[in-house]
Amino acid sequence: MFTNKTLLITGGTGSFGHAVMKRFLDTAIKEIRIFSRDEKKQDDMRKLYKNEKLKFYIGDVRDLASVKNAMHGVDYIFHAAALKQVPSCEFFPLEAVKTNVLGTDNVITGAVEMGVEKVICLSTDKAAYPINAMGISKAMMEKVFVAKANTVDPDRTLICGTRYGNVMASRGSVIPLFIEQIKSGKPITVTDPNMTRFLMSLEEAVELVVFAFQNAEAGDIMVQKAPASTIGDLAQAVKELFNSDNDIKIIGTRHGEKLYETLLTREEHVVAQDLGGFYRVPADKRDLNYDKYFVEGDKEISKQEEYNSHNTRRLNIEEIKDRLLTLDYVQEELGRWNRA
Repeated sequence: MFTNKTLLITGGTGSFGHAVMKRFLDTAIKEIRIFSRDEKKQDDMRKLYKNEKLKFYIGDVRDLASVKNAMHGVDYIFHAAALKQVPSCEFFPLEAVKTNVLGTDNVITGAVEMGVEKVICLSTDKAAYPINAMGISKAMMEKVFVAKANTVDPDRTLICGTRYGNVMASRGSVIPLFIEQIKSGKPITVTDPNMTRFLMSLEEAVELVVFAFQNAEAGDIMVQKAPASTIGDLAQAVKELFNSDNDIKIIGTRHGEKLYETLLTREEHVVAQDLGGFYRVPADKRDLNYDKYFVEGDKEISKQEEYNSHNTRRLNIEEIKDRLLTLDYVQEELGRWNRA
């Protein structure tokens, strides 16, 4: 499906960008364009892969002109550029809006103007029932691409999105923190041992985007089912893998953190199509005829549960360890630790 096609990845130097790029680099794809504002990371990537299919574009999704400059001849876009860390978005919420909301609007506007065939926008479980600036900005991002999808001819530019949970060992996530604390001989800091999070690998996140590419209709949000674990069990699993005697220290929930994350709200779960390992949340096709909002409702919404990290399949410590051992990062760190 990507034979002789050109793919643009915004935020392409991030964890997801690397994973997507590696997934497609050895296929018959014509060109992969990495779009980001960090020239150092682009230079590192260029030197590491040394592949003529890779092209690098310096720019910022906040700047429509720089986005459009990278879109000449592009067939597909995976939009991964975002401010993702909860604390930085809490302190600088307007920066989150500029990148996550306005930046997404720029990417879609540019894609429509330049005749791009498909745009897939990446979202997060924090966008469902959001309580922090990062989640709120991602929720607004979803509203932006769904609304745009309803006004654009999908035969010209199809716009859809994905929503996934915590990606294990991605930049800024908790697993590298736990490993660094173990290596430094410090206590492993756990906010709340009963807090739950979905656990996905980068490869699973990439496959979700590929599944969306193949199956999504305009305005859809595609969600991959995922298991979860408590943070306490995750810390214990990392500790056992490294044969560590570090103490586990409970520090309490941080500002902007939830006890559990949600992949489907109740409202979405009612309309979602179960596709086996995935859910498809179709776009809301209602218009501005406000009378319907007062005279028509849905009794099923009151009966439906949300799909969250508390009610999905819960991994035990051995299962968590098995998942951790599938990660290259964990294997590399274990190798260094055992040689030390």
